[in-house]
Amino acid sequence: MYPTLLSPTALGPLPLNNRLVLAPMTRCRTSQPGDVPNALMAEYYAQRASAGLLITEASQISAQGQGYSYTPGIYTPEQIAGWRLVTDTVHQAGGKIFLQLWHVGRMSHAAFQNGGLPVAPSAINPQAQIWLADEHGQGRMVDCPTPRALTLEEIPGLIADYVQAARNAMAAGFDGVEIHAANGYLLDQFLRTTANQRTDAYGGSQANRLRLLLEVSQAISTAIGAERVGVRLAPYITARGMACPDIIPTILAAATALDALNVAYLHLSEADWDDAPSIPEHFRRQLREQFRGRLICAGRYTAAQAESLLQAGWADLVAFGRPFIANPDLPARFANGWPLAQFDPSTLFGGDARGYTDYPAYAGAAA
Repeated sequence: MYPTLLSPTALGPLPLNNRLVLAPMTRCRTSQPGDVPNALMAEYYAQRASAGLLITEASQISAQGQGYSYTPGIYTPEQIAGWRLVTDTVHQAGGKIFLQLWHVGRMSHAAFQNGGLPVAPSAINPQAQIWLADEHGQGRMVDCPTPRALTLEEIPGLIADYVQAARNAMAAGFDGVEIHAANGYLLDQFLRTTANQRTDAYGGSQANRLRLLLEVSQAISTAIGAERVGVRLAPYITARGMACPDIIPTILAAATALDALNVAYLHLSEADWDDAPSIPEHFRRQLREQFRGRLICAGRYTAAQAESLLQAGWADLVAFGRPFIANPDLPARFANGWPLAQFDPSTLFGGDARGYTDYPAYAGAAA
């Protein structure tokens, strides 16, 4: 059953047991103060280590890069040590794991910016909300303020933060990193005319809007090796002010440039709501022509749909999000035709083991 999805493959130097990927999903379970990864998170990822590849929840590269409560960082010694516990536990379970590097840009709040404003390409409000917890750990959705535009002088420091975060990830034992340039966060904001109205070298033309993503990707690839670098992009997502009329040509140009850098993979965050547009075959064909590395697709795929996508050659791996929350043994469930459990959305963000590590493996497995 699902012979391609469940077959071994490789990602650069890494052998993978199958083509299933744990999609990056924010779960907000860090220890406080300091947004430190912990033993509970190590257990969560190790439970899902039978995936060919695990991609962690997005992790801020700096204090400025945070936009939600209790999300992990990768910029303090305590955070690095916490992530080392996670990677050691995953590797002991036979898994491979990449850290997703994140700067949220304008998707933030004064609570994370020492009372100041979030940064962005331009001072344009995203008309969106972030999850903010109070002193008792109770979270609620709050509006994002209008950000301030990054100055030209701040950009080299921002790139340096990305590079240091990637080096920290390798020190923490990760097999590689994924640069988050999707879903309306900072690097995605630079790509789109709806969020980026700069008139300097980082705005205006397509080449200028691509500049920051490519400079970050080049610098990280130089620091840790391009074979350990992936990039996440979101071609057809329009929420958070991301409905840019030039985004598809821009994404394809990014693919060409990232191919020249020899990064390990591109990861497409495809729209996953019920009435989302389907990804047209002509886009998939163009992407294949312009990027020779591995392609990961993440959407609301079933195992059968994932198998078809792989057999058609439009992806090399397929990432699963929601199904992996309630089914830590997802590859085994697909392989054996076992039923899938449903996750509880009320325990998605924050909290403890409930709705996080207490989903069991399939009860009929032992029998």
